[in-house]
Amino acid sequence: MNRLRIKHSTGFRYGGDVTASYNEARMLPVSADGQLVLYSHVEILPISSQHNYVDYWGSRVSSFEILTPHKELSLTATSLVEVRPRIHTADKLSWDVLSALAETSTSYIEQTKQTRRTDPPADVVAIAAEIAGRHASPCDAALEICTAIGDAMQYMAGVTAVTSTAKEAWAERKGVCQDITHLALGALRSVGIPARYVSGYLHPKPNAAIGETIAGESHAWVEWFCGEWRGFDPTNLIDIGDRHVTVGRGRDYNDVPPLRGVYAGPYGSQLFVKVEITKEA
Repeated sequence: MNRLRIKHSTGFRYGGDVTASYNEARMLPVSADGQLVLYSHVEILPISSQHNYVDYWGSRVSSFEILTPHKELSLTATSLVEVRPRIHTADKLSWDVLSALAETSTSYIEQTKQTRRTDPPADVVAIAAEIAGRHASPCDAALEICTAIGDAMQYMAGVTAVTSTAKEAWAERKGVCQDITHLALGALRSVGIPARYVSGYLHPKPNAAIGETIAGESHAWVEWFCGEWRGFDPTNLIDIGDRHVTVGRGRDYNDVPPLRGVYAGPYGSQLFVKVEITKEA
């Protein structure tokens, strides 16, 4: 078990006075299987009233508006979370049972449909089909599919943008965790395996000392359903363990951006982000 303190600072600097802005933040983790939130809070500057709710996908949302002139919007989310390794049961569905579930349950139907971001290129569909054809269990197929996608992609920042699609990232064979996750989702869904996008954090140093603060960043990985929801990190080719902290889930990145909004004022804004993760006793 790890106890992790996460400080996530982000916001926008504008080219002049913004007269009003309307925003949503998804930066606070949830208590769920494998993790317990001991403390979480988000500070917003300029000071603003906020409305907190849980969205359709189960993510915690802070909705707020700022109606006074401002040149900068700043949010700092601080959380303390206990994280345990996830335990996977041995029960595995057959392809036929999984297909029947995916066609009759709303929650699974939504996670088998491709989005603009996850729609996979033809050769990724072929890779997934070939792997699926060799496995009697969709659980085993899903793990090999995600591993194959992760192996084929090189992690490289700056090649893709936050708006990039799976097809665009695959064309370069380079991208960040968001791109690799979108490709894995597209591959899994192409063979009928329900899969969802997970946003959160990954402590980058497995053997960090107690009290040591490490520069981190937001992270993304996949979960697929084959009798239970099973998580896997295709970027790092590892299971979800006690260094992963879940914030939100959805169909793709568009359902779980850390900060999203609109504003009235001069054109142009600059996003800033800083994440610090500390292992605590």
